[in-house]
Parts: sequence; C-alpha cells; structure tokens
Amino acid sequence: MPGRVLVTGCSSGIGLDAARRLQGEGWQVVATCRKPTDIAARLAEGMECHHLELSDPDSVAELVDKVLAGGQLDALVNNAAFALPGAVEDMPRGALRSIFETNLFGTHDLTVRLIPHFREHGGRIVNISSVLGLIGIRWRGPYVATKFALEGLTDVLRLEMEGTGVRVILIEPGPIASRIRENAIPHFEKWVNWQDSPRADQYRKSLLKRLYEPAEKKDRFELPASAVSDRILHALTAANPAPRYYVTVPTWISGLGRRILPTRALDWLARQG
Repeated sequence: MPGRVLVTGCSSGIGLDAARRLQGEGWQVVATCRKPTDIAARLAEGMECHHLELSDPDSVAELVDKVLAGGQLDALVNNAAFALPGAVEDMPRGALRSIFETNLFGTHDLTVRLIPHFREHGGRIVNISSVLGLIGIRWRGPYVATKFALEGLTDVLRLEMEGTGVRVILIEPGPIASRIRENAIPHFEKWVNWQDSPRADQYRKSLLKRLYEPAEKKDRFELPASAVSDRILHALTAANPAPRYYVTVPTWISGLGRRILPTRALDWLARQG
C-alpha cells in the first residue's frame, strides 16, 4: 500500500521522474530541491517540497524536522548527487571535499537522522548509486569515488539493519537521460585548472567536447529516467525487494565483470566507456 516517501534531488532527471511516478502510484511524495523555482514547480504539481542543501548539516536537520512533523515517513530515496569531471591529478582537496559533502556525507547524515523513525515504524531506504560505483572510468574520478563509497556504506548498513524492520536497497543506473552533464559544468569550471594541466591537450580533444558540445547521437545503451523509476517503485513495494538493482546493459556487464574478470580485462572494459 502506498505511503509517504522522501525523494531528494527532484529538480530534474531521475529524482523528478521518480517523484512524479510515485505520486502517480498513490504515494504521498515529499520532494527536495535546491532552487526556489524548482521548489515552486514541485509544489504546483501537488507535492510537498522543501529546500535541501546536503552539504549543510543545518539544512539536513531542518528538513528532517519538517518531514517528521508532517507525519509518518515510510521510505527514503537518496538520489541527490552531482558530478565533477576532470583528471584525478588535477583535483585539489577542496574539490573532493565538496563532492563528498553532497554525494556521501550529506546523504549519510540525512539517512542516520531518519533511521530512529524507521526503526520505530518500519521503512525502506533506497540509495541511488551508479554503474560508476562498480567500475571507474577516465575523467570521472571524484564521482566514482563517492559512488564506490556509497556502495560500501550501503552494503554495511543493509547488514546492520537486518531484523530491525528497515530494508536497505541499492539501485545502480548506467547511462540515463538526465542533466548530469550540464549540471557538472559549473563544478568543473570552479575546481579544475585544465589549461595548466599536463593533460591540457587531452582535455581539448576529449572532455571539453563531451561537456560543452551536444552529442551527435545518444549513447546506444541510454535509457530514460523512467527505467530507474520502475526499479525504485519495485524496491518500495515488493514484499521481498532485491538488495540491489542493475539498470541498463553497461551496469549488468560491469557487475558481472567485477566478479569474474581480472583487473586488466576490467581496465579494457573501462576504456570503452
């Protein structure tokens, strides 16, 4: 039976599609966004919506107070995250700290603040990871690091929550139609001094084109955000949800490859991405 669910990162992409899908299935959706215009748009669609800045502990605490004041919460979908492209050797400490604050630390903070409520009433925690939580590819080091960390933290939390009435689930999308590339540009421009990098020519020939020039054709494996929403809905409603859900062919290949392939073969696979 549909209940009340908190979904983070509902401005666009997976979060927005999931919020709309769950609302259409009868769930009472509590959405979060960062921009006032996006909050207003979600409110106009009939959702409860609040501002959330995951990198700010006070913002997380304020959100939890507002959500729990509104009644019982049955599920949490941790979706909010951003990408920070660039070569690992060009990433200053502040860049890594910035992306970890949102993609891991803030997500963890929100989750553990809600666990006492879930322990009392039962609930499900769905963490949206990525194929890049299974395999690393060039130019994506900081994002890969946060998703690998989220995978590990979620696996341990799932084990620790056994017997408590709290189910913990990972969803691992591959290429999904979203604005993650466009949204990554401000972070890249803030943190990466690519002009002075020993890889400047590689940036010009590869990453800059991917970031600033629209793709001539979409990834042949790309799926719409609704493919992830399907898995989220199943994770929230199935009597016995899977511990993890792969979405898109590259995720299935990467998940299988990690279990059976030697590192050199995995490196070859990563170079195809």
